[in-house]
Amino acid sequence: MSLTKPNQQLRRDLKAIASNLEESCIDLGKLAEKLSDADAIALVGLVGTLYEEADRLVGYADEVKAGLISRASSQAK
Repeated sequence: MSLTKPNQQLRRDLKAIASNLEESCIDLGKLAEKLSDADAIALVGLVGTLYEEADRLVGYADEVKAGLISRASSQAK
């Protein structure tokens, strides 16, 4: 199934946001190594949540590709 331009853009946006979240998680993980144990544990918990959110966005991008989610072409930005 060929995606419309709005759906292609939606999929690209979702994947880009997920990628940015994952890159931020890597940076936060490096920062956690420099923190005290209690602060590092809290930060690692946050990083885990962000990774889950990134995975959810990738899932949404897959649903766009499969045609389960679509963006109306007349939607204003």
